[in-house]
Amino acid sequence: MGAPLMVEEVVAALPMPALAISHNEQIIALNTAAQNLLGMPAKGRHFITVLRQPAVVEAVEACLAGANRTSAEYLTREGGNDVTYTVDASAMGGNGTALLTFQDITHINAAGQMRRDFVANVSHELRTPLTALMGFIETLRGPARDDANARERFLEIMTTETERMNRLVGDLLSLSRVEDGERVRPDTRINVLDALNATLRNLNPIASEANVVLVPDLPDAPVMLTGDMDQLTQVLTNLIENAIKYGGRDKRVYISVSEPAQVRTLRAAGVVITVRDEGAGIAARHLPRLTERFYRADDHRNRALGGTGLGLAIVKHILNRHRGRMKFASEIGQGTVVTVELPLEQV
Repeated sequence: MGAPLMVEEVVAALPMPALAISHNEQIIALNTAAQNLLGMPAKGRHFITVLRQPAVVEAVEACLAGANRTSAEYLTREGGNDVTYTVDASAMGGNGTALLTFQDITHINAAGQMRRDFVANVSHELRTPLTALMGFIETLRGPARDDANARERFLEIMTTETERMNRLVGDLLSLSRVEDGERVRPDTRINVLDALNATLRNLNPIASEANVVLVPDLPDAPVMLTGDMDQLTQVLTNLIENAIKYGGRDKRVYISVSEPAQVRTLRAAGVVITVRDEGAGIAARHLPRLTERFYRADDHRNRALGGTGLGLAIVKHILNRHRGRMKFASEIGQGTVVTVELPLEQV
């Protein structure tokens, strides 16, 4: 016996995958989205043979037994990725029919996992220096109370750990600010060369200390675009400072800015900035993850050089605000090239 036309019309009209199950436990209607989700002929079949997951089966059985509404999670794979749906089973009319709707909550679960990972990472990053500080304080109060040499050595280490925590908190605040303003497009005309020249002046002492030569290749004419001067200076500072630190001592860092021209990947007029070092390079498996928060291709070396693991995440959000792009190219032993593409106009 076919389903009433009204049930079929309601199910077909729903924007998410949906199906109806009669009191005799057969699927009597489903829309195209549900058919695509289930991937098999379902109409007329017993629902258990189609919805095989125990939690979903129990929710449907409870609904058919008289519960007004039940829910469960339905897990599947789409395009090679795990996908999670919330299945809501609701009583439909007074004839014992249950209506099932499937809501994709994968992005919600992913966001929740990201928050949990973020809190765990921040806790870990802060716990390490805090544990060190607590240990040194306890030592200075006890065995090293009257040991001047130990006291000086411990105080120096405590200063280093405190500075590390300060950098981490500063980067967390900076990340929060750029995320909050990411959807607000900049509206000021600036000269990118002004930001770059200021960055080179500020980083010259760091480069000199490491005997690193900064080699700029810049156009003669100003390079004007719509952007935020402070944020783009932050981008350039992060990329060039990384090249100095990770490129190694007694090397060169090459910085270039293209003439304004049509940039294919932006599909608009733009400018291309590249920063190239002569360092040890980065393995290909790390390149796609470099902008993830707290991701470090070389964790021990990054910590030793004072990195917080947030710098490139901040850069990514700033470039998102400017509708720009960033690409990494590297080979072991051949150095690393970071390419930034910025549109001239914020359309």
